[in-house]
Amino acid sequence: MTSANDITVVSAPGKVLLNGGYLVLDRAYRGLVVGTTARFYTAIQPDSSLGPGLIQVRSPQFDDATWSYNIQATDDGLKFSASTGSQNKFVETCLRYTLTVIHHKLGSIASCAQGLTITIVGDNDFYSQRAQLESRQLPNTAETLSSLPPFCKTHATLATVHKTGLGSSAALTTSLVAALLTHGTVTNHPYSDYDRTLIHNVAQFVHCFAQGKVGSGFDVSAAVWGNHQYCRFSPDVLTPIMDTDVSAEDITRILEPSNNTWDNTVVPFQLPPKFELLLGDVDAGSHTPTLVGKVLSWRKANPEESGKLWDALGEANNNVERYFRELSKIASDDPAGYEQAINTCKTLAPGKWSTVADTPILQTLVSLVDASSKVRAYLRQMSEASNVPIEPAEQTRLLDACLAIPGTVIAGVPGAGGYDAIFCFVLSEKAKSEVRKVWAAWKDMNVGPLLAQADDKGMSQVALEDVRGLSEIL
Repeated sequence: MTSANDITVVSAPGKVLLNGGYLVLDRAYRGLVVGTTARFYTAIQPDSSLGPGLIQVRSPQFDDATWSYNIQATDDGLKFSASTGSQNKFVETCLRYTLTVIHHKLGSIASCAQGLTITIVGDNDFYSQRAQLESRQLPNTAETLSSLPPFCKTHATLATVHKTGLGSSAALTTSLVAALLTHGTVTNHPYSDYDRTLIHNVAQFVHCFAQGKVGSGFDVSAAVWGNHQYCRFSPDVLTPIMDTDVSAEDITRILEPSNNTWDNTVVPFQLPPKFELLLGDVDAGSHTPTLVGKVLSWRKANPEESGKLWDALGEANNNVERYFRELSKIASDDPAGYEQAINTCKTLAPGKWSTVADTPILQTLVSLVDASSKVRAYLRQMSEASNVPIEPAEQTRLLDACLAIPGTVIAGVPGAGGYDAIFCFVLSEKAKSEVRKVWAAWKDMNVGPLLAQADDKGMSQVALEDVRGLSEIL
């Protein structure tokens, strides 16, 4: 019988890219990303019933989601094989290369000596719960979502599940990589800068390898560090090891935190007090790689037009971040004045704040609203120029309806945009309730709430008993 003390549990958050969609692919620009309270959890426990070197991975929220692997350490390195049957590219890639790093660093994989059972689950917000609610004859509201048990079954396979765009593959990858490195004693909680950077580098590599390309990496970065301003790493960092025929020595050397070719930057960021993030799930999903591919094709074909637009959008994005940071500083330096300004703004729609902006604090809030409006205008301009639905007209109408509510601040389409999600910041419980009423009554699209909020905590090792519902499914 495995005791709770023998079980390693690591969690990693989902993400929302508030600003920097498309631009974050280019090192000349920055993205502003926040972590979420929705998290993935990986639990690793020794399992002598499996036999030495055998690893069984379970994802109990899905149909047909158990995978088995065999790991053997030899004089020539690590031998890794997957059993026949259903496969999971992300899980397999995580195991293969994280265990390769562990073996190369320690000279053994003692953590696999008895065999391992690995269980991976994600909070309900990563997947649409519409079918779950319909089966219970419940409306799609925050209250009914709160009543669902944790880690609901999706009644779908990994290939058919409806995701909500919170970065499930990056959160899964990061939690699994971190759990393997921690269980294997290569990293230790509380994580040092070295540990966190190693986990980040390995997770970025395996996530890119599983996808077959080097992406921007902001989603993995959010899973590791939580809220921050992100500048991507040069793709050339990983190019030498994006191949199956690469030595363990080369993989480990390139993923080492001491490898200064890693040029990504992470500047911590906190939302101003009283700003609550609301996330909406729209039942009309967009395929992000398709959107990105079309925008990049347009950019390549129209370098002058796109260059000017990207620079203008990049400046507007930077201004949104700047005013967020200014408001956080004001709240710290003058809490009473900040509170008074927030109380004023709670009673008015953001479009009317300029009529009462008689203090520097209120003027900063107005500047934030104006900068966000410019971001949306430039995204619509890019939508039109590239013929890609980044902020399609249906989303524009919905966002404008949200911003007509007193106590809202800014709203937008996260990441690459499209039809599948929106975000909105509110200053009061009343504004939150009114926004969700607009969503529930909306006719153009089927809009439902997510329960996830912004959370600046990155990945973390947690105690099994502190995660509601996790021990019941192990």
